[in-house]
Amino acid sequence: QVQLVESGGGLVQAGGSLRLSCAVSGRTFSSYAMGWFRQAPGKERELVAAISWTSTTYYTDSVKGRFTISRDNAKNTVYLQMNSLKPEDTADYHCAARRNGIIRGTPSAYDYWGQGTQVTVSS
Repeated sequence: QVQLVESGGGLVQAGGSLRLSCAVSGRTFSSYAMGWFRQAPGKERELVAAISWTSTTYYTDSVKGRFTISRDNAKNTVYLQMNSLKPEDTADYHCAARRNGIIRGTPSAYDYWGQGTQVTVSS
């Protein structure tokens, strides 16, 4: 069973930075597409950033230029560097893995999920 464990969330002031990490168990991490999703209260889960098995990246418009997704296949870990944080970035952030290594935008396309880490940005 593949397990995903997120870390790095917390409380930060607007304009600050956080780095989220997601450690993935198993031997086939390098073949997965990885995504970071977020869900705020009363809102749908949305794809924030994703990275394919070839390290092609995707960002939703609201985070372009502020967030960076990266992966370290030697460590089975994907990262989300979040800079210039805004109160509207406040949400529960989940990482997800897709066995098919191509990026997709819908949560149902992902096979494995972490428990999530809370990010709160104060104004």
